Amino acid sequence: MTGASGAGKTAAVRALEARGIAGLRCRYFDSIGVPGLEEMTRDYGSPDGWQAATTVEWVRRLRMEGGRAVLDGQVRPSYILRALRDEPMPEARIVLLDCSAAERARRLGERSQPELVTARMDAWAAYLRGQADALGLPVIDTTERSVEDVADALAAEVGGMEAD
Repeated sequence: MTGASGAGKTAAVRALEARGIAGLRCRYFDSIGVPGLEEMTRDYGSPDGWQAATTVEWVRRLRMEGGRAVLDGQVRPSYILRALRDEPMPEARIVLLDCSAAERARRLGERSQPELVTARMDAWAAYLRGQADALGLPVIDTTERSVEDVADALAAEVGGMEAD
C-alpha cells in the first residue's frame, strides 16, 4: 500500500493489524530504518535509488515470509512493479490511499508535522494518484472515511488474495 504523508496509511494498517486476522502480517516500510540524505546518496546514488533498492528488499522479505501481508510504505508504484518482476509474488496488489490536500494538511497538523504540508507533498500525492490511474490500481479515498472504514477497505483488498 502506498500514499503520501497524511493519507492515513499507517493508521489504517495499525487498525487492520489490531484485528488479528489469521495469516495476515502487517509490515511498515520505514521500520528497517531510513538513512539520512548523505548516506542515501553515497550508498544508493540518490533518495530514489534508496527507495528502489529498499522496495526490492521488502518484496524479497515478504515473498520469503509467504502468506498474506500488507506493507505500509510511501513508494512509487513503478518501483513496486519493478521489484515484483525481480521477486515474483503471484497475488501481489498495489493499493493507493489518497485524500484531499486540505485533509492531508489537517492530519499532518494534528500529528505535529506541519513541515510536511508543502507544495512538494501535494505534487507527490498527485504523482502517486497519476501512477495509480495510469496503472489501473485500486484507490481508497480516505478524505471522509474513518480509520476503521479504511481498514475495512484494505481487509477487502487482501481478503481476496490467496495465502501461500
